[in-house]
Amino acid sequence: MAKKNFPMGFSVVCITLIQFIASLNFSTSQNEISTSTTTTTTKAFFIFGDSTVDSGNNNFIDTIPENKADYKPYGLNAFSHQPTGRFSDGRVIVDFIAEYAELPLIPPFLQPNADFSNGVNFASGGAGVLSETNHGLVIDFQTQLRHFEEVRNLLSEKLGEKKAKELISEAVYFISIGSNDYMGGYLGDPKMQESYNPEQYVGMVIGNLTQAIQILYEKGARKFGFLSLSPLGCLPALRSLNPESDKGGCFEAASALGLAHNNALSNVLTRLKQVLEGFMYSNSNFYDWLLDRIDNPTNYGFKDGVNACCGSGPYGGMFSCGGSTKDTEFSLCDNAGDHVWWDSFHPTQNIHQQFAKALWDGPSSSVGPYNLKQLFSNNEITLTIADVVDAPQNQQHSFTV
Repeated sequence: MAKKNFPMGFSVVCITLIQFIASLNFSTSQNEISTSTTTTTTKAFFIFGDSTVDSGNNNFIDTIPENKADYKPYGLNAFSHQPTGRFSDGRVIVDFIAEYAELPLIPPFLQPNADFSNGVNFASGGAGVLSETNHGLVIDFQTQLRHFEEVRNLLSEKLGEKKAKELISEAVYFISIGSNDYMGGYLGDPKMQESYNPEQYVGMVIGNLTQAIQILYEKGARKFGFLSLSPLGCLPALRSLNPESDKGGCFEAASALGLAHNNALSNVLTRLKQVLEGFMYSNSNFYDWLLDRIDNPTNYGFKDGVNACCGSGPYGGMFSCGGSTKDTEFSLCDNAGDHVWWDSFHPTQNIHQQFAKALWDGPSSSVGPYNLKQLFSNNEITLTIADVVDAPQNQQHSFTV
């Protein structure tokens, strides 16, 4: 694979991160390449993250308009054609995954009187891995983990300790978070850039994410799904900030951070599979998957891979969709389904659906070492050496420094 130059001069491999993972005190066979699920069917789906998977939690918190999606035209193509709090013209990826798993829509944690028997969505638009990211304006990742503990206790009271433990261990835990740490938490914060070079910052984000995975594991979680980061610099909002945006290019410094995060996370997940008994996960190369649709939209049923359907300014990159911010003027395209991007930061429902399908039953060459269908299934899962070699985490980009 051809090498790519990494802007801002840093290596993908973070020594402190490797030392952190190596220090995890767990013992299991490090040569294991096969495993199987239990004979019970997973009946729960727990979701953590940011606006890519938020199903309405931010409707119930006091935050800025940019962190809400409870106003029109959001929800334009939803079942109700009304805003639901999802940062999309309709559904988001976890809604489709729940459908494929034959589960009902997973309710947001803050929804009053919600039934958590089939899982909970803890995600909050604007959240990051680091608590400092959009601090005080979102439900941060650590708080999401505490909310999970509350639900775990509620399930124990409702189902009994034994059945609750079975549900927790057989559930799938989906994590989609990190973009806000890099876009606003780092590139948007000069003080953070003075305190940490890019390599150190990526290591800090990944270290905190690894600790969160470990916490969930210790509470009984075993099956994990991950939505890796997109080419961040190609989001309409970041493309419009590119110093060379007049040439139509992406903001490469932002994309490089997303790619470094993905490569580091892949290394971590490989290591966790070796040291955490029963740990199974589904990961993928969302970066290249989405970039291909941005660059070649007509190959996938789209007409525009660059401009947001809803927004204003160059590429629709000014976050003004719905007119709830200080920039009340915005434009709305005729057909969101023609676009990769819904607003300045978020893709359309069709992108969510396409990628949910890829994660659900994609081959090991694009999703691995398991796809989500396998994680939700009660059938025996066996990995072959080819599966391990072909898994996306073993097909990383390399960089020259």
